[in-house]
Amino acid sequence: MTDALLSILHSSTFPMVVAAAVAAGAVRGFAGFGAAMIFMPLVSALVDPRLAAATFLILDEVVALPLAVRAVRLCDWRTVLPAVLAGLVTVPIGAAVLANGDTIALRWGISALVLGLLVLLVSGWRYTGRPTLQLSAGVGVAAGFLAGVSQVAGPPVVAFWMSGPSPAHVIRANLIVYFALASIASTVAFWWNGFFTMEVVNHVVILMPIYALALFAGTQMFRLAPETAFRRVAYILVALAAIGSLPVLDNLLR
Repeated sequence: MTDALLSILHSSTFPMVVAAAVAAGAVRGFAGFGAAMIFMPLVSALVDPRLAAATFLILDEVVALPLAVRAVRLCDWRTVLPAVLAGLVTVPIGAAVLANGDTIALRWGISALVLGLLVLLVSGWRYTGRPTLQLSAGVGVAAGFLAGVSQVAGPPVVAFWMSGPSPAHVIRANLIVYFALASIASTVAFWWNGFFTMEVVNHVVILMPIYALALFAGTQMFRLAPETAFRRVAYILVALAAIGSLPVLDNLLR
């Protein structure tokens, strides 16, 4: 084992990074979304946000691929495809902001947005009827920018589909397919900005089996749980991640 890998394993923050990966993988498998909203805010408080974002991107692309293959038959392509295509435009803009912006300010903004959309979701507000093409594209624009900035593209699309009339299995499929397609643009943008380093590779090597096992466990739980659990579990974990990511809590996390 290389010195770089040993350094990560012996880091005082490593157990918290592992805990974040386990929680993120379980949520991803269970709900089809939420992994970035768990992993990114917590891990960004422990390591450089650029390292956290690039590590998560590779982890999720590889491990969640089987989920995406199964979900393509269930998702609503009339809303998924416009959101994905619109998001392609703003992912590079978000990645450029991440490369050059104030990381503390970015973390405050991400936490505030996650909490705000969580409040909207748990309020019980729902829309009826089919969403328009313009609405689907607008949600994709917002999600694409957040994907580039932080890999936390979830809040806009989660609020969009979970506020509609679709059943849990369709919402989950929409989210799985959306993130699988949108991650392609994120990969190109991150590569262009030089985020894929050997440090990222070392973190991926260590965390991938952990994330994969957690995702598998989450998938099994989804098959057994009632539909109400699909919403409740994700809401609770997202709330904990958003609160835990606040920069004022860094002294507790480090």
